[in-house]
Amino acid sequence: MAGKRTVLTVGLRRLAAMLLEMREDAQLGKEEVSSRTGINITTLYRIETAQARPQRRTLMAMLDLYDVDDKQREEAVELLSTALKPGMARAYEGSVSEVYAAYINFESEALSARHYQTSTVPGLLQTYEYANAVIDTSMPKLEAAMMESRAKARMDRAVNLTKEEPLELWVVMDEAAIRRVVGGPVTMRGQLERLLQEIKRKNVILQILPFDAGAHPGMAGAFTLLDFPNPADPELVYLEGLAGDELIEGHTEIRRFGVIFDQLRAMALSPRDSAAMIAAAAAELAEIGD
Repeated sequence: MAGKRTVLTVGLRRLAAMLLEMREDAQLGKEEVSSRTGINITTLYRIETAQARPQRRTLMAMLDLYDVDDKQREEAVELLSTALKPGMARAYEGSVSEVYAAYINFESEALSARHYQTSTVPGLLQTYEYANAVIDTSMPKLEAAMMESRAKARMDRAVNLTKEEPLELWVVMDEAAIRRVVGGPVTMRGQLERLLQEIKRKNVILQILPFDAGAHPGMAGAFTLLDFPNPADPELVYLEGLAGDELIEGHTEIRRFGVIFDQLRAMALSPRDSAAMIAAAAAELAEIGD
């Protein structure tokens, strides 16, 4: 059941990493922890990989066994309290994938996002009409209520760009995303005008990767790199694909996508020239009408 899923949050991921480190520092194997606390080995694995939230009594049993100091204990308990709070994705957990729900939570707590998109405008910058058109086309059998919820999730995510400490967003977008007329000329023109408004924000940078740039390292598909204000929270990569979405961790993979993004932004038009291209595309659609 979607309502019973444990959807990943920043706090839950940090707690899982902390508990794994505590067990390793105590030089205890999973089997010994299980035999001495009564915690099922599978449950222990799920807790340490952030697939499950520990109950308070389970957490206390682990902390007692690991013989941690008061500071570590307080931090772990506080993290559990944070992990129990519903993330931004809570309202949409029944209508989006578990990975996408986790991404929504992570995005809401991230310091910055570096995003490469291929054929559509990134969800964070979409208008409601454009989002509906994309969802309707890519998921034609989706129920109306589910479609509405998915579109609303994209609209609500935009608050990340306007909150007190806004997300720093850097987008490299293939030219196809502004040339492909999604939802008709009026909807597409509205979307392009939205982009022109968004890039006026100090925390938003947008570059267009033109067709004449030729082959490039982002041809495999869209991705987003998230980093966080707390050094204890490692960077993440979010991949979108027809076969499903994926969240990736690990220094080697993060570095690879970071290098790819740097190459893409170097090949893309400057923000000023990108804005001029978007404005020209919007003007062309204005002449077409609906």
